[in-house]
Amino acid sequence: MNFKLDQNSPVPLHAQIEVYLRELIKREDYIKGDKLLPKEVALSKKLGVSRNTIRQAINKLVHEGLIERKKGIGTKVIAKKISTRLDNWISFTKEMRNQGIEVVNYLVNVALVQAEKEVYDALGVPETKKVWKLEKIRGSKEAKYLYSVSYFHPRIGITGDENFMVPLYELLEREHDIIVSTSKEKLKAVSADTKIAEMLDVKKEMAILKRERLVLDVGDRPVEYNTVYYHTDYFTYDIDIKREL
Repeated sequence: MNFKLDQNSPVPLHAQIEVYLRELIKREDYIKGDKLLPKEVALSKKLGVSRNTIRQAINKLVHEGLIERKKGIGTKVIAKKISTRLDNWISFTKEMRNQGIEVVNYLVNVALVQAEKEVYDALGVPETKKVWKLEKIRGSKEAKYLYSVSYFHPRIGITGDENFMVPLYELLEREHDIIVSTSKEKLKAVSADTKIAEMLDVKKEMAILKRERLVLDVGDRPVEYNTVYYHTDYFTYDIDIKREL
């Protein structure tokens, strides 16, 4: 990427360098974190300015959370994280779209299975029955963000022929007249086992976020038991808590 400072421009040199860096970090090799940004000394020599001018431009991007400095390593792009809110329940697809990210479905698989005991306990279904299981791996073009496993109460009427590429709760309402109302959730940090590591393309034992969710309809009846494993390099959970006075 060719770049030269315009010494005659009214735009300050550090601001010109900032624009250059913003364009640089959009390149795929920087986005993936495979490549470090040029060092201050190298940029200073290349552009013919002081290190303080370079540092001023870099600091702006650091403060915005776009890049990070690591002592002994260098400066690299921070992987963009999807931030979802516990107090604002919307679909993953909508969350992605709201942040300008195109959703990629790496896996969508549905099957009628014999599930684990915890699934039957959560849904209130006899263990003699088979239940529909939906597996999804979703993310962006850059990476896989989450691996999701859902089990549905037989009352819903899932057939396996539904288009599970569309937002789930919209599908349930449109095709099965099921309106979900409440989500009871548990969150915890876990280490990726062999299966999860393979599903999310991460190293085994990497720390990931696990969310268990029991979804109820307007009559407080179980609809879905869902477990999601999140790649924490790309996903966070946020919540605002107000202190009672």
